[in-house]
Amino acid sequence: MISGGHHRRRMNRRLATLHHLRNEQPRLVAFDLEMMERAIQLASRAAAVGEVPVGAVVYREGRILAEAANNREHAADPTGHAEIVALREAGRSVGEWRLQGCTVAVTLEPCPMCAGAMVNARVGRVIYGARDPKAGACSSLYEITDDRRLNHRLETVGDVMGRPCAGLLSSFFRERRLEKRKQRDAARR
Repeated sequence: MISGGHHRRRMNRRLATLHHLRNEQPRLVAFDLEMMERAIQLASRAAAVGEVPVGAVVYREGRILAEAANNREHAADPTGHAEIVALREAGRSVGEWRLQGCTVAVTLEPCPMCAGAMVNARVGRVIYGARDPKAGACSSLYEITDDRRLNHRLETVGDVMGRPCAGLLSSFFRERRLEKRKQRDAARR
């Protein structure tokens, strides 16, 4: 049973989303789409080496500051998400932790860790491809990037080239399941 307050908050979020969709077009320019294409390339490379295919690019004023793909498996690093790796490199690139005015283009909706890192880094906006119904923290499960209780909010634009981004992930996990099935079948023989 959903409480009255919870139901009301959910409805208010839906209305705000509808209002946003009707009255405000996301501010995307050609360079944003180029950066998402670059993130997709990075994600493809990650898949080729066995990493979950997620790529991220941090840029500001038409200049790439950093880019990365997931590297959790190869680095044995639980924080090796593409966004975190790219944010660290961007901070080193500009010489400070504040990434004001930066945009992060990422192929998958950021998780709570990554969305929180973007809030803490004072990123200006995030553009993401595929929604993540299991761990998304920008609109699917949580709205960390737009939580008024936090000290910073950032513009969030989702479903930018969402189909190719989702397709990469689906293909990767389909191949993984097929490999595991083959290994189980071989072990039974």
